[in-house]
Amino acid sequence: MKFGKKTAFAALVAASALVMAGCAGSGDVIEEGGGTDTGSGDGEMYIALVSKGFQHQFWQAVKKGAEQKAEELGVRITFDGPAAETEIAQQLEMLTAAIDKNPDAIAYAALDPEACVAPLDQAKSKDIPVVYFDAPCNGDVGLSLSATDSKVAGALAAEHMAELIGGEGEVAIVGHSQINSTGVERRDGFVEKIEADYPDIKIVDIQYGDGDHLKSADIAKAMIAAHPNLKGIYGTNEGSAIGVVNAVNELGLEKGKLTIIGFDSGAAQINAIKDGTMAGAITQDPIGIGAQVVQAAYDAANGDAVEEFYDTGSYWYDATNMEDDKIAAVLYE
Repeated sequence: MKFGKKTAFAALVAASALVMAGCAGSGDVIEEGGGTDTGSGDGEMYIALVSKGFQHQFWQAVKKGAEQKAEELGVRITFDGPAAETEIAQQLEMLTAAIDKNPDAIAYAALDPEACVAPLDQAKSKDIPVVYFDAPCNGDVGLSLSATDSKVAGALAAEHMAELIGGEGEVAIVGHSQINSTGVERRDGFVEKIEADYPDIKIVDIQYGDGDHLKSADIAKAMIAAHPNLKGIYGTNEGSAIGVVNAVNELGLEKGKLTIIGFDSGAAQINAIKDGTMAGAITQDPIGIGAQVVQAAYDAANGDAVEEFYDTGSYWYDATNMEDDKIAAVLYE
């Protein structure tokens, strides 16, 4: 299924819902590293969530939103994910384990959109409804996606970069993935906006650090050395942005000399913005993503209509507005 517009549809036929009701399990919320859901057999709805990881505070905020919605709906969830967003094989093992538990629904955030196709086909064969959060899997299994519109968010980052550097000069991108949809779309949204509206800005380099702050710092230092006239760097996720911040600090550059724009929030980025090292960042609503995907999974398990795409929004924040009520509500440390 292609996720790009809101379309209401029936999630499952009644017969499928009856099958799922008979094979639901239950379990406590699983922390990093997972575990086995022991199931109480009490008929309580059980939703298994498999995220991209636990490495960044973003996922802890998604988990918090999921837990809050689960409590509100009176359902049990497990929330599992690999230690790092590079561990595709480990994530697939977690997905397979979740399917084996026969939950009422599965919520999944794909690290690799192709590698997850076969396991999710298995979920479909067992009549387990699947909804996505943050990033979808390819194929036609998923019923819904709860996420930020990443291309819109990337374009928003480009607009602020252009404004901050005066509409001209050289910039670079430290991305977090060439295959994951969020990495691709946050990059493409930025690149397309610059190319369409800012002809005097040149993107001189795009490299990928897998969201790892150490690898991203090395990339950023190499970019700065190779391009002495570089005016700005855009980091497409929390780890990428902090890597750029660390590179600037390690090189001893004057704060603000290089315009750094990040993505997501977390204490390190917030502090870097407050002290002037980073100009600003794009934040999502991770708590809202977690809450929305649990709601979608709940609705799908009940055979209710769900929307194809729930855009949970993206927002620019910097030192001037991070205390505003609307922005503060979507920042997390």
